[in-house]
Amino acid sequence: MQELITFIATSLVDNPDDVQVTVTEEDDTILVDLAVSKDDLGKVIGKQGRTARAMRSLLSAVAGKEDKMSRLNILE
Repeated sequence: MQELITFIATSLVDNPDDVQVTVTEEDDTILVDLAVSKDDLGKVIGKQGRTARAMRSLLSAVAGKEDKMSRLNILE
């Protein structure tokens, strides 16, 4: 999952070196923290949150295969 979110985020932003993805697991939930530079925050979220929603949908599909839930946090 970390590679998936890293690939998507680095493809969207102007400063791919600033992208940091951290994955942790708590019980049956996979927590993914995505940190990007302040200038690229809007690109990762997208218009009306569509890009963020799409990334969350992909995470949910991957986590569903493992019978887990997922949560994506986008940080500055």
